[in-house]
Amino acid sequence: MDEYQQRLEHLETACSELDHADTRQREVWADGLGDLLESGYLIQADAERVVGWLVQRAVSDVAYAVRESALHAVSEAGVQYELPYAVLEPLAANVDAFEPLLWEYVLFSLSATHDRAVPCPS
Repeated sequence: MDEYQQRLEHLETACSELDHADTRQREVWADGLGDLLESGYLIQADAERVVGWLVQRAVSDVAYAVRESALHAVSEAGVQYELPYAVLEPLAANVDAFEPLLWEYVLFSLSATHDRAVPCPS
């Protein structure tokens, strides 16, 4: 098994750990995925899949620390990858649910898409 395949298996583990009952574990795994995204190591399709997991965690988790870690990871991904709006759309749809301190991550992530599908405010 090559190194990239091992990394993909680690990603599957990380995805399942994002659902861990312990808040601190979810936060740690979101941070770890953020580090991986920041490295730019993943191919585009895998990065989009990971960002999708993190976006779902950011909009659904009850713990602020987990939402913040997930959003930070998503914003780091936006620096390394050209993410399509479809992957980030749940952030836009739920922006009012985030605490004001988290809006910076949401707005940065949405603005970093460079996707023409992003709706412009009228």
